[in-house]
Amino acid sequence: MAGLLPRFRDAVRRAPERIAVRDTASALTFAELDRRTAALAGALRAHGVGRGDRVGVALGRGTDLVVALLAVWRTGAAYVPLDPAYPADRLAFMAGDAAIRALVSATTPGWLPAGAVVVAPDADGPSAADTAGSDLDPAYVIYTSGSTGRPKGVPAHHGAVAALVAALEQAGMYAGEPRVVAWNASVSFDASVQQWARVCRGDTVVVLDDAHRTDPAALVAWLADCGVTDLDLTPSHWTALREHLLDRPLRLFVGGEPIPEPMWRELAESRLEALNLYGPTESTVDATATWITGPGGPHIGVPLAGIRAHVLDDALRPAPSGELYLSGPRLSAGYLGRPGLTAERFVPDPFGPPGSRRYRTGDEVRWSDGGTLEFTGRLDRQVKLRGHRIELGEIEAVLREAPGVAAAAVVVRDDRLIAYHVGGEDPRATAERKLPEHMVPAAFVRLESLPRTPNGKLDTAALPEPETAGGPAPSGPVEELIADVWAEVLGRDGVGADDDFFALGGHSLVALRVVARLKKNFGVPVSTKDVYRHPRLADLAKHVSALATS
Repeated sequence: MAGLLPRFRDAVRRAPERIAVRDTASALTFAELDRRTAALAGALRAHGVGRGDRVGVALGRGTDLVVALLAVWRTGAAYVPLDPAYPADRLAFMAGDAAIRALVSATTPGWLPAGAVVVAPDADGPSAADTAGSDLDPAYVIYTSGSTGRPKGVPAHHGAVAALVAALEQAGMYAGEPRVVAWNASVSFDASVQQWARVCRGDTVVVLDDAHRTDPAALVAWLADCGVTDLDLTPSHWTALREHLLDRPLRLFVGGEPIPEPMWRELAESRLEALNLYGPTESTVDATATWITGPGGPHIGVPLAGIRAHVLDDALRPAPSGELYLSGPRLSAGYLGRPGLTAERFVPDPFGPPGSRRYRTGDEVRWSDGGTLEFTGRLDRQVKLRGHRIELGEIEAVLREAPGVAAAAVVVRDDRLIAYHVGGEDPRATAERKLPEHMVPAAFVRLESLPRTPNGKLDTAALPEPETAGGPAPSGPVEELIADVWAEVLGRDGVGADDDFFALGGHSLVALRVVARLKKNFGVPVSTKDVYRHPRLADLAKHVSALATS
């Protein structure tokens, strides 16, 4: 058996009645999880799924999701996460690009590729031994943003996932068992792997649902109720949770984007055990790590076991500062069906054994005097925004598909994506139809032409700030209360009825605070998606009023 499956079998034998996974509605012991995953694996095998196949998983957040992912591994196949919240166009592309043989889902979606079958998460199939495979067989394929306008699949093999867990154990990050880990990350992102797969080493996995992930107070209360010991979050998410977490006996795994210096100091001085983790999807989640302790500023630490780090200058010579290259047995084999892009990013490694490769991260780093790596910036147009890896070129390519749009540019300002377009009326609808929520720009600005520097490059400094609507004052108690909430969380003196939340500086994590306040004041099931769908204050007020009377 490949990868982590032998460790899962050991965990079942050691403590069959221990809780393996739970959500707000249900819990499964290790024995029950073993039975459920074996049954679903049997159903998948009955539909022809086997070693080397790829199986899509499109389920909401809950115990069924863990069952599905583990069941796919027991067939010898690789799972492909297909978040039901993503636009249908994007899901159709990923499912087709990955050539999934089956889809684990509670429904039959319209984007299902021809020839693929749907298997329910509670399906029961003939019992059989786990399919024996190689550590080099793919365990999953996760899609990341692509600079050419379409996402790219990154496979990781079973041996790499098992080596990741072993490396984190070796670094002392899982010391003190038993652990109870919160699964906080989206299954579509690689950070989810080192969260849900902890069940294979005998840890309890607590699946955070969308309701708790959007309500900081409810989230922290539930973590306490479940006895969570380990929480993985992004620095941006910390800002929404910090006041609730600072006095908690937790181990924090922080990653996904650079840590600001004030946050670093705060964590170093707190009672929390905090770890900073860095790594691109191509290196199987985490490549470097460090404990956040003592004096000094932010850094990304040293390579974990199974990873070698090289800092090279433009001539590919070792240097104190330059581009970070990663190599070692945990590297991905490349991009699914993209040999050209694979050759561009995975280049020969002269420092390793014959035939080995190193991955060009595009991250600019430097070696500190203490022998740790410090992140200093990007060498391309990839950005990390609230933990999401985003290629601005992909968003621009989608916007150019909007009716009448002749040119488009996207930049990051104040932690927001701002889109500028030439021609077209409003490309937002096209963006929402083709891009996941975290890639839809917060504001759209129509220009006669894109400003250029003398050498023809986009002059980002000359791009105007989005205008706020202003206009009439809020009218009625609902509009007025929402305006007060916006003014408080955005740090503004006043907000108009026609103002746009995102144009005023809002983003998804600020929206968390807005939603929590609205739930408390109105007692309605408002969500961050509602803020995205109704960014104009007057429109959001109408929606909240409708929820209150429904």
